Amino acid sequence: MDQFLSITATSPLHLWATFAIISATIVAFALDRYSIDIVSAASLSALLLLFALFPMATPDGSFGHQQLLSGFASPALFAIMGLLIIGQGMFQSGALEYPTERLLRQYDKRPRTTIAAVFLLVVLMSAFLNNTPVVVMFIPIIAAMATQSKISPSQLMMPLSFLSIFGGMTTVIGSSTNMLAVQSYRSTVPGGDIAFFELTVPGGFLAIVGVIYMATVGRRLMPDHSDPGGSKRAVREGKQFVAQLEIRRGNPLIGATPVAGFFPDLPDVTVRMIQRRTEAILPPYDDVKLAPGDILIVAATRAALTNVLKSRPELLDGAATEIPLNEDEDGPKPRAQLTLAEAIVAPGSRMIGRTIGQIGFHYQTRCVILGVERRSRMMRAQMNTLRLEAGDVLLILGDINDVRALRSERDILMLEGSIEGLPDPRNARICTATFLAVVAAAATGVAPIDVSAIAGACIIVATGCLNVRQAARAVDRRIYLLIGASLAMGSALETTGGAGLIGEAVALGAKDLGPVFMISAFFIVCAAITNVLSNNATAVLFAPIAVSAAEAAGIDPHILILTVIFGANCSFATPVAYQTNLLVLTPGQYAFRDFIRVGGPLIIVLWIAFTAFAPIYFRSRGLM
Repeated sequence: MDQFLSITATSPLHLWATFAIISATIVAFALDRYSIDIVSAASLSALLLLFALFPMATPDGSFGHQQLLSGFASPALFAIMGLLIIGQGMFQSGALEYPTERLLRQYDKRPRTTIAAVFLLVVLMSAFLNNTPVVVMFIPIIAAMATQSKISPSQLMMPLSFLSIFGGMTTVIGSSTNMLAVQSYRSTVPGGDIAFFELTVPGGFLAIVGVIYMATVGRRLMPDHSDPGGSKRAVREGKQFVAQLEIRRGNPLIGATPVAGFFPDLPDVTVRMIQRRTEAILPPYDDVKLAPGDILIVAATRAALTNVLKSRPELLDGAATEIPLNEDEDGPKPRAQLTLAEAIVAPGSRMIGRTIGQIGFHYQTRCVILGVERRSRMMRAQMNTLRLEAGDVLLILGDINDVRALRSERDILMLEGSIEGLPDPRNARICTATFLAVVAAAATGVAPIDVSAIAGACIIVATGCLNVRQAARAVDRRIYLLIGASLAMGSALETTGGAGLIGEAVALGAKDLGPVFMISAFFIVCAAITNVLSNNATAVLFAPIAVSAAEAAGIDPHILILTVIFGANCSFATPVAYQTNLLVLTPGQYAFRDFIRVGGPLIIVLWIAFTAFAPIYFRSRGLM
């Protein structure tokens, strides 16, 4: 102790040093000169050095690196990691394709109405379910809508997060913040309780105000970050490939008949020829009924072929049975590992002038050529008899590892942006059932969200819907470091007495100015602290302070407890303020300052609205 100082929990050194580190971190986040993960790591390192060089004694012992690093074992952190893995599994398996397609079909007819209906559903679901899985479920739907309407996802992702927070304000179980504040109220005040729907009227009022703000001012402040990879994608959707479908026994196309020359079971696919033994049948196929042994020569865009293979995977049996799905240390490769890619026949390639049957492509690469696109003309010939030319584009199907291995082939040039996985309906069913079970367990209280989320993520990996590498890639290191560092800052702020100092100063300064001023002061202070500390910590910290301040001012503590709940839910100004903000951070391509620009004014608007509404509401209930 001769070199280092041992200072009590009320030491000005630790208090002001913590304030300085948190302030510098917020400034660094806002300037956006360094990446979020670097700033988070630097902030955490500064706190670790502070309490290592200058140990601080607390009633429970010393406060140091163990407490600061405990945030990386936080249940909230593991809940987010588990839900990210489940969300990636649902996305990759195609589990949300059907509801997304239904919404997108409505979106084409009534885009504004559909978006409004989706956001209304988010608000309603968030009132009764944890906000995090609700946002996870709707992120791919919102992303698809953004793609369909050719607007940036950044225009819709932040409203998705904010609207889920609005919904969480309206019931006691709407968010963990509400439940923690109610629990603290019950333990502090004998007989103190808040009814299930007691938050609905004031919470609904704030939600309406927030929605109006997001539809007007917030819409103009929203950043427009276009997808940097979207315009560079190498997939050429308008090009027609010639492909071949073999009608084997058990194929659902057996017995199919055309309507006006087109087969309804093959939407957006043109059948150019039917090869029946030695007979070539050409359009319009009058009185033709498909039979086993028929070979269909079809023309379709890659998107059309992909949609047919996704919706009717049994049509792929002829090609898929030739593709070995290997096993490695990450477990079995499911159908989701089947991958489509495009490659160009290179000039000077040994394939030129040879037929697909002669080059033995499958035996050399373990992949199959599903289709060929030739700009000069449209062919009517079986795939095995088609002679390749330089510049032909091959649509290749294979296992993901075998497709990636084609990059080293000199005879073809891979189009990197064209690689796309084909989901397996079996995996979609597993992921959907797992997600519903996780939500049900968390909503009914059978298991906490962190427990159910981790269990669900393990099921996703164990059943082969994702392998270990894919699951690891689903976990964004920025989110991991952000949460760990923010929890460390919150722990330091609370332990050094900084958070309590702020709360007590507000209570003492406001109690002589009347209940309306005290309500207003508690709301804005909680709203400010929750964007730095965390909503749960803010609710737990300020609930007993609110009770003490209410008793000192001679007003009903019920008023300030509700005020603390609504203020602590205003997690709009920073991405670290709430889990749903972190979830939309990457798909919306947001910077830290984007949340300040949109969420900061929103907090001010809600503060003014609550200050005006609260006295009227509380007087009508006889509390003031």
